[in-house]
Amino acid sequence: MSYHVTIQPSGHEFQVTENESVLDAALREKGSVLPYGCRNGTCGSCMGAILSGEVVYPNGRPPGLSERDQAEGKALLCQAQPRSDLVIEAREVKTGDIVVKTLPCRVERRELLAPDVMQLYLKLPNTERLQFLAGQYIDILLADGRRRGFSLANPPHADDLLELHVRHVPGGFFTGYVFDKMKDKALLRFQGPLGSFFLREDSQRPIILIGGGTGFAPLKGIVEHAFHIGLDRSLHLYWGARARVDLYLDALPRQWEVEHPNFRYTPVLSEPRPEDAWEGRAGWVHEAVAADYPDLSGYDVYLSGPPPMIEAARTAFFAQGLPAEQLFYDSFEFSAR
Repeated sequence: MSYHVTIQPSGHEFQVTENESVLDAALREKGSVLPYGCRNGTCGSCMGAILSGEVVYPNGRPPGLSERDQAEGKALLCQAQPRSDLVIEAREVKTGDIVVKTLPCRVERRELLAPDVMQLYLKLPNTERLQFLAGQYIDILLADGRRRGFSLANPPHADDLLELHVRHVPGGFFTGYVFDKMKDKALLRFQGPLGSFFLREDSQRPIILIGGGTGFAPLKGIVEHAFHIGLDRSLHLYWGARARVDLYLDALPRQWEVEHPNFRYTPVLSEPRPEDAWEGRAGWVHEAVAADYPDLSGYDVYLSGPPPMIEAARTAFFAQGLPAEQLFYDSFEFSAR
């Protein structure tokens, strides 16, 4: 059995098979996809409105969907399975002819950027190339079928090696391996590129980018891509971290600020240490943005970081006039064991 789904306002139509999520079915379609991020029902990136029809959640209401959202007819399309034909209201994004691939790779080298952040450089076979959009991510495929998603920190034009920023999660299965057991030249498999977090080049609005922790990784790729294509729009990067050591590549955006007149950088520490001798901005990073930009109606905003930061920023920014269609975000949720 299959169900017919229509996406409004685009009019895009496709079939969803029984026990398949709306998002999984949409991802089979080429050239246009629904926005998504974590694909596990946590981040809320894939939220849409059910205009007609019925969906169910086999594993219960996902954490990224509040009771209020559900009562208002909204659904998380990465988990929602149809029980009838559907008409859904949702934004769609264009990804062109980019193909999701499953590929082997070799760990070319590792660099410790902070006590809990490892930079991995992955090399593909000589006969392969990964075409992707700046800001997208890949899933590392583990032997037991589990996946671990990491954003690509390099821009598409510098794709000789794929760059990942891996934060050590206490008790984390894969991150523990990266920090404690992985050797250079280790072999991995991944699937990608994935995600709808990437630079919208067709807009003319100035850009605000906000990263929390290793949420800096996809923003690095986006900013470097913007420089490469000669984007002349204003770019203002905010990087939120606990202490100075957590700004693990702080010298890089400071260098960008010197080299590019249209780029600004504002680091924000939530818990600066006495030894940091910090004289910069302190507090929550989204509050710094809200203070600097009381009217966000004329900006494109890119958010990347942990779910609490994303949710707090969304609430604050919408209250300051940011239209929902001008907010793009990538929620970094740790995978369960």
